[in-house]
Amino acid sequence: MSTASGARSAPGRREADAKETREALIGAALELFAERGYADVGTEEIVARAKVTRGALYHHFEDKRDLFRAVFERVEADLMERIGATMGAAEGPWELMVAGMRSFLDACEEPAVKRISLTDAPAVLGWVEWREIDNRHGLGLTRAALEGAVAAGVLRPIAVDPMAHLLVAALSEAAFVIANAEQPRKARAEVERALLQLVEGLRA
Repeated sequence: MSTASGARSAPGRREADAKETREALIGAALELFAERGYADVGTEEIVARAKVTRGALYHHFEDKRDLFRAVFERVEADLMERIGATMGAAEGPWELMVAGMRSFLDACEEPAVKRISLTDAPAVLGWVEWREIDNRHGLGLTRAALEGAVAAGVLRPIAVDPMAHLLVAALSEAAFVIANAEQPRKARAEVERALLQLVEGLRA
């Protein structure tokens, strides 16, 4: 009985170990990419920090670029989770939209978001893939916020789907302005005012 039980549990243990190794690689790469950028980090340093072998890295990822894609996906997913939590605490549909926007702009000054999402990702992955991943994570949250505001009568009737795409694009451009500014805090305040003026134009 114990042998059979052990045989059944072995695949589950292997899956858990594999997941742990993959998470260690993503976590180590995220830290290093945020500290110094994609180009200045080698795979040897990543596996050393993750405490795994090079073979483990290439078992889970095709190459350094593939690992970077997973890191970028993690940064985006974590960011959207935090923004969603901020929006969930808002008192009304308009406050929810503004809270989400401000939370996103605040994050643009964080090293991981600034370096990985806004600096390296477009260059490493290419504009098309960067945009696809960025939209996949941010578009749904933006669309839901707009739908809620329209349904509550806070915004006038609009074509929600194209407006969500346009708003995500505006937020992305605002993020690039902050990331590339000599004075990020000043740039953040300026783009926030501009974005508020933009969405104010949609109010009912």
